[in-house]
Amino acid sequence: MSTQPVDSPELWAGFEALDAQQAAAAPWDEPIPLTARRELPAFPTEVFPAWLGDFVRGVAEETQTAEDAAASLALAVLSTAAGGRAVVHVRGRWREPTNVFVVMALPPGSRKSAVFGLMTDPLYKCEALLAAASAGAIIEAELTAKLAKEVADNAATKAARADADKRDQLVAEAISLAQTAESVTVPTKPRLLADDATPEVIASLLAEQGGRLSVMSAEGGIFDIIAGRYSGTPNMEVFLKGQAGDRLRVDRRGREEFIESPALTMGQTVQPSVLEDISRIKGAGDRGLLGRFLYSLPEDLVGYREVLPEPLSEDVADIYEERVTALTMSLAGWTDPAVLQLSPEANEALAAYERRQEPRLRKRGGDLGHIRNWAAKLGGATCRLAGLLHLATHTENGHTQPITADTMRDAVKLADYFTGHALAVFDLMGADHTANRARTVYELLRDNEWTEVSKRDVMTKLSRSEFPTVADLDPALNLLEDHGYIRAQPVHRSGGRGRPPSPRYLIHPQLSEPTA
Repeated sequence: MSTQPVDSPELWAGFEALDAQQAAAAPWDEPIPLTARRELPAFPTEVFPAWLGDFVRGVAEETQTAEDAAASLALAVLSTAAGGRAVVHVRGRWREPTNVFVVMALPPGSRKSAVFGLMTDPLYKCEALLAAASAGAIIEAELTAKLAKEVADNAATKAARADADKRDQLVAEAISLAQTAESVTVPTKPRLLADDATPEVIASLLAEQGGRLSVMSAEGGIFDIIAGRYSGTPNMEVFLKGQAGDRLRVDRRGREEFIESPALTMGQTVQPSVLEDISRIKGAGDRGLLGRFLYSLPEDLVGYREVLPEPLSEDVADIYEERVTALTMSLAGWTDPAVLQLSPEANEALAAYERRQEPRLRKRGGDLGHIRNWAAKLGGATCRLAGLLHLATHTENGHTQPITADTMRDAVKLADYFTGHALAVFDLMGADHTANRARTVYELLRDNEWTEVSKRDVMTKLSRSEFPTVADLDPALNLLEDHGYIRAQPVHRSGGRGRPPSPRYLIHPQLSEPTA
């Protein structure tokens, strides 16, 4: 009886043919959709102190919106009140300002403007209070400056007409008076808020307001301006540096503006389609603008709303206004920021979170690897959120006591919430290139109705701009296989010379027989 050696090519070919037949005959499970909607975490409103949590829930009930809408804007309100006037000392030389960028997206007709108005109304009242308190000093300074200039001008005229023997003395006096007039500073009318202003105006307002400003809008038109609606060129410098707290120097014709530590807040409500538009702003991803926002996608309750909801309690609304006003006014006069310290336990809670997060940022195997430009900033964002929660709990004396471990753990809950929503937002923006490429291959397989195909044949049908090399195709095929759309077949090893055979794949009947 003749036998074949165990490493015989013919024997291996027989085994592989049998494997292929068995694979082809094996039943197919229902594939996992590539576009499956992510489960979005609910906003943990329990992290807020009672006065703020009650108001957020009351606004959500009265407007019949998800709590996320009011809650995410609440953080922008706290940031407006405290940003630029308080920093969190984390460890060593690491300090985080308490200003944040928040964008909340809801479809048209979902009452996001109503939520925005209720949440931000106390800020406009605070701005009016600050303006009224400074009005007297502004008028006095303006009059002093006017009189000083008149005296200096008169002295200059007198010196110009004087006889030669008296001119030098009068010129010296005129120069001294002119210098005195120039030194009179007229305070700027206090501003907390701007709307859809140009980047140049925002930079000027930041300089005038000592580096503190909040850009709040119920429509999100600021993103069109950043994209270059008026200039034709994207202009995001003031937003990048204003969020990070980096020195900002702006040269204008006739004057120079310098801001040592800008603290810009942004609180924007937009339509979901605007999020996709933001991602198309030239340089928004590479330069880090997209990575500076905390994103919130509240559930749209249209179609499920109560017609006669419980109205917002007047007592709850009054307390909200009182606390926002107290926080804003208590920090308004600070020139050097109040420094918030972490307790040792809070520092350890932050370190535990950082240790948990770090592996998630890996390009290979990390679930946040494809949005690492955003996720890598989460440690700092968590400290900022902890600072805001601390100040919300201690609206008048937060700088006198350290941030506790419980507050830091609450900030971590917020960071986890925003992480879940950021993943969904970046899905909308197309940040996951592997998933996007897998969808391209999916559509190719569906359109050609193949029952079986080689990798080489797939590659010849694809655009080289999206798939420059075969290595770019492999992750997409692996994802399709993980989702159950294709099955890799064993590669037949002939043992001969020449190019090895291309891997082959069986195609799910849902794609190869779409009408079946």
